[in-house]
Amino acid sequence: MSEINRVYYNKLIRDNIPAKIEAKHQECEVRNITDVQELQQELFKKIQEEAASLAMSRSKEEFLEEYSDLMVVLETLIKQLDIPKEQLIEARKANLLEKGGYKHGYYLHWSADVDYRSNESVQGIPL
Repeated sequence: MSEINRVYYNKLIRDNIPAKIEAKHQECEVRNITDVQELQQELFKKIQEEAASLAMSRSKEEFLEEYSDLMVVLETLIKQLDIPKEQLIEARKANLLEKGGYKHGYYLHWSADVDYRSNESVQGIPL
């Protein structure tokens, strides 16, 4: 196989992917990640990839597929980090108590609270 016919991904993939590629009589190169820190790093990168795909879903079917993909990554990371189910439940409860949910559908246009922090980048400059 020439390099012209190769697509380089350099990313963590699901367990069944190499077999699916080979079932199509195609070649691939994979390696097993044995370093715990490297695997965690790749799982965190995978969260971004899967969350972006979930955000792009436009049908119930797409949502379910992308949601499932993201949950598999999260569950793998939870297991790897050895986080008990009870701790996840408590963290979610505490998060809801502190920040609330999305029942009201509030959309923040601006805030004079310069100490408020969001995961989103700030649009504009504080006045």
